[in-house]
Amino acid sequence: MKQGFARLCLALAIALGMAAPLPAQDQRDAEKKLQRLRGELKSIAQERRKLETARGEAARKLRQADEQVGQSSRSLSETEAALRAEQAELARLQQQRDAMRGSMQKQRAELAALLRAAYQLGASAPLKVLLSQDRVADANRALAYHRYVQADRTQRIRALGEELAALDQVEREIVARRAQLDQTLARQRSTVAVLARDRKANAELTADLEKRYRDRAAREKALGQDARSLERLLANLRAAAARAEAERRAEARRAAARAAAEKAAAAKAAAAARSPGEKPAPVRPKPPVVVASAPALKVGGLGWPLSGNLLARFGGRMPDGRSSAGVLIGAPGGSTVTAVADGSVVFSEWMTGYGLILIVDHGNGYMSLYA
Repeated sequence: MKQGFARLCLALAIALGMAAPLPAQDQRDAEKKLQRLRGELKSIAQERRKLETARGEAARKLRQADEQVGQSSRSLSETEAALRAEQAELARLQQQRDAMRGSMQKQRAELAALLRAAYQLGASAPLKVLLSQDRVADANRALAYHRYVQADRTQRIRALGEELAALDQVEREIVARRAQLDQTLARQRSTVAVLARDRKANAELTADLEKRYRDRAAREKALGQDARSLERLLANLRAAAARAEAERRAEARRAAARAAAEKAAAAKAAAAARSPGEKPAPVRPKPPVVVASAPALKVGGLGWPLSGNLLARFGGRMPDGRSSAGVLIGAPGGSTVTAVADGSVVFSEWMTGYGLILIVDHGNGYMSLYA
């Protein structure tokens, strides 16, 4: 049997120094255990409901954290895309600026060459150009072209300078925007990291609450099953006690009827003996009378259910510290247990914490319980 022990609870409490049958004690013990189970069941149910509320709140926070992480991740992606676009625009403007600077340097070189040539001619350069021509019309055209080239190069250099100044301004603005985007990107990355940590913590909390909730629900279910088993045991004990009481009363009535019949027969025999010429009727021996309230047999009058070490008597200390509700005999697991007397099995069921419970009704109000 469980843990290598065979436990025997004798219903013949008088044999163990008690004045009442053991099923009543078993019933009280079962009622106490049922009361404790119901109290624990109520406590577990309350804790489960609290965990259910906390689990729902944690799930809501986890869902909110998921949404925040998703939104922040999208904002981070948008900022990174904007930063890449600004970088591309800055690179394009820098290429344009480099090309314009090259063109300006070329224009400046050409203008410098033109100015050097004019300087070499001196203040009379227009006159020299005029005199170097054979015809006046050609000379006028040469002078006009000379002035146009100078003015055009000067204007182009001025325009290039203005464009370069504008490009420098745009470049400075892009650099400033990049700096802002870099700061925004750093903040968003930090926010995403914090939200991810919070989300992980919420997920762990939700998983823990879910596990605790399932544990409490399983415990509540097991306690409910134990409570129902105890309720069935109590019902069977009450029914067995009622049957024993009914049998005791019926036996008492039968005993009273037999006593009355015997008394009447004795009176009739006495009357016949007083009558002359008549032989008295033979008196039959009285049958044994079963008295319901007669003291039970001592332990020595019953056989032991199995061979083993007597670990605890009724009311003694159990190995686990509890008070024994019967006789505890230590024996190897799988040992055969024999009923202490003939009788009928009135209850047989497996109970958590007890193992297989077996109750034998021996009649005349006496029962024995084995676990």
